[in-house]
Amino acid sequence: MTDFLNALVVFANFVFIPALTYGCQLALGSLGVTMIYSVLRFSNFAQGETMAFGTVITIMMTWWLQSLGVSLGPLPTALLALPVGILVTSWLLLATDRYVYRYYRTQRSKSITFVMASLGVMFIMNGLVRLLLGPNDQNFADGERFFLTADAFRAWSGLDEALVIRTSQALTILLALILVGLLFWFLQRTKTGKAMRAYADNENLALLSGINPDRIVRITWIITAALATVAGVLYGLDKGYKPLAYYNLLLPIFAAVIVGGIGKPIGAVVGGFIIAFSEVIVTYAYKKVLTYLLPPDLAPDGLVQLLSTEYKFAVSFVILVIVLLVKPTGIFKGKVL
Repeated sequence: MTDFLNALVVFANFVFIPALTYGCQLALGSLGVTMIYSVLRFSNFAQGETMAFGTVITIMMTWWLQSLGVSLGPLPTALLALPVGILVTSWLLLATDRYVYRYYRTQRSKSITFVMASLGVMFIMNGLVRLLLGPNDQNFADGERFFLTADAFRAWSGLDEALVIRTSQALTILLALILVGLLFWFLQRTKTGKAMRAYADNENLALLSGINPDRIVRITWIITAALATVAGVLYGLDKGYKPLAYYNLLLPIFAAVIVGGIGKPIGAVVGGFIIAFSEVIVTYAYKKVLTYLLPPDLAPDGLVQLLSTEYKFAVSFVILVIVLLVKPTGIFKGKVL
């Protein structure tokens, strides 16, 4: 029984908790893509760079607060800087919509035109991010590193293995639950949220009902900015800020959206966790877990790893292709690309 519990702790440490944390980050990023697709009807390929921009502004604000001696004690100072990151990112997205996307809306351009425009915005934002903070990796985490330490868990459980939960992981799960709950409450219960859903379902009928399309578009971009900034900051706190990491997140984010169902918020959340758990489960080396579970003479010599971690994003790509071939509407029967 002790060996089983030790194996369970190892699995939780290196598979379940990291995958749950990563899934929360992907879910928030995917929700932003879903909001844009539902209301503005195009795939926003600048989502990854939006996350990076919001994170950069938060990092710069965090450093400024730290220079003043401001902190949250055991919690990261970035939580204080997060509202500023959301505000500046919202301003950038609203400005981008006004000077880029609005023109194509007035021209009634096709979706592919918006997609190509978002690619241009992506490259511009990528350059802006590097201009502001440079191309190097950055660390902006402070406060207590661990929410649950190895020594505390061993003293409580008496096991050889220790369950360790980083503060960034606990914060990611908590904030994701709060934000997703608030978003669904907003969409289902508020007048503005219902107007957004009506506009997403039938634009012409919504306009005849007196819904202001410009207001809906502005609110959509602000929500997207908030989701992207929070997702980017949580990802940065958890894994460190790496400029290219956010660009690479674009594939798993879109895979999550398509797997869950394009245009379905609940699908974006579920898809995020499916992609996250698939990537972590397939690329984890199970040698230590199997050593506890199997008799000594059957203990594996190799890593028992299906795929190397370098191929993590290949998992997202394979899942994406399979879903597009087998069930292009996704789990929750969203729209088809």
